[in-house]
Amino acid sequence: LSMCSKLCYAIGGAPNQVAGSAASFFLQIYLLDIAHITPFHASLVLFIGKASGAVTDPVAGFFISKSRWTKIGRLMPWVLACTPFTIISYFFMWYLPPFVSGRVAWYLTFHCLFQALTTLFQVPYSALTMFLSTDQKDRDSATAYRMTMEVLGTLIGAALQGQIVASAHVSPHCTVNPSVNTTDSWHDTASVPDPSDPLSHQVSVYGNTLKHPMEKGGDVSLIPYHTQLDEHEHDFLGISDAGAEAMTLSQIMISFFAVFAALLSLEQGNFVLFCTHAAGLRNHFQYLVVTILVSAALSVPFWQKFLQRFGKKCAACGISWMIPFAVMLVTIPNLILAYFVAFISGLSIAASLLLPWSMLPDVVDNFRLQNPHGKGHETIFYSSYVFFTKMSAGIGLGISAAGLEFAGYKPGICRQSDNVILTLKLLIGAVPAILILLGLFILLFYPITEESRRETKLALEELR
Repeated sequence: LSMCSKLCYAIGGAPNQVAGSAASFFLQIYLLDIAHITPFHASLVLFIGKASGAVTDPVAGFFISKSRWTKIGRLMPWVLACTPFTIISYFFMWYLPPFVSGRVAWYLTFHCLFQALTTLFQVPYSALTMFLSTDQKDRDSATAYRMTMEVLGTLIGAALQGQIVASAHVSPHCTVNPSVNTTDSWHDTASVPDPSDPLSHQVSVYGNTLKHPMEKGGDVSLIPYHTQLDEHEHDFLGISDAGAEAMTLSQIMISFFAVFAALLSLEQGNFVLFCTHAAGLRNHFQYLVVTILVSAALSVPFWQKFLQRFGKKCAACGISWMIPFAVMLVTIPNLILAYFVAFISGLSIAASLLLPWSMLPDVVDNFRLQNPHGKGHETIFYSSYVFFTKMSAGIGLGISAAGLEFAGYKPGICRQSDNVILTLKLLIGAVPAILILLGLFILLFYPITEESRRETKLALEELR
């Protein structure tokens, strides 16, 4: 697999992450302090939005797996069709409507649309990994390229949106008159996606146009992955049987690993609130976010080399590096320590982003070896992974916002109560630490080792 193909594939994922990172880091504080909806209603918007995206995943996987082949493949039409509607929904998700009474319904509608549409993009795009090459090293390398570009996209989105947030939050009103609402400068600001979104998506399309292996010029070696479903496999019962067979121990482990990784997203949703209200870092939160993401982007190649040499289970231990430093930041808020914690957190985040996506093709290969006659189910695996990720992320964000409501969070004020500050500290320090340890414990039972991966590769080559 050429470097050009890997780059073209990887670039396609960046715009989606530009929009996603802005929403992950700043949507909650926008809903609370700008739209002035209660934490309870904000939790509903965040949870139902994520849940709508999660529900869309298995539905999208089912219908995509039944799609017919076209001149640009079976997956690309879905990627292209949803892109313009995703841009429109993203724009209105950040627009402040002139009315007040219907704002909850407004943000709920467009957040649900945005999550559902990004799912329709993410499922076929991520499933392309299985079609790029039959070699595991090529797929792992392509995944590393994609993770690097997606982290860069996350960096761009967080940096741009962070400057908008900072311009509103860094205000002398909080030191002069704490009762003054300091959020007026956001009221006429609507964030829009990077204008290059459609172009970047099309770079991915035209750099990785896939032909059916039976067409002229198609790659016959990819027949096991590309062959369309047999007629009897097109019914829903066939898909359900495949899903039941897929629930082996290895698939359960990777699903739980995905759940643990996704629950860390609640730290994204509460990090800005923590810096603003609990750590006294109101003037630095945007730079801390950038530090985290720069560290993550630079460390992805390191983790790729590490997992190739020492194995994926060993690389997972790197996720735990952030635990002691995050606890230190919560207990001893300090500016220098905060930047150091941000750097270490970036290393851990890079590992948590890369590992699940590099392990998922191994799970698919394991399933194909056990079920050599089952074809066309790659999108089912990827949609299932994204389903668990989004559902757990929605639950985490919903519970955290509800926790702030219970603690007495007041939108638009500069000084929150001690209960709110304690809640934010728990959400940033204790909860992620528990989830990381739980995820690593579950990963101990993950059955696919480096030796079994090599055996699976040889067995699949014989089948082909």
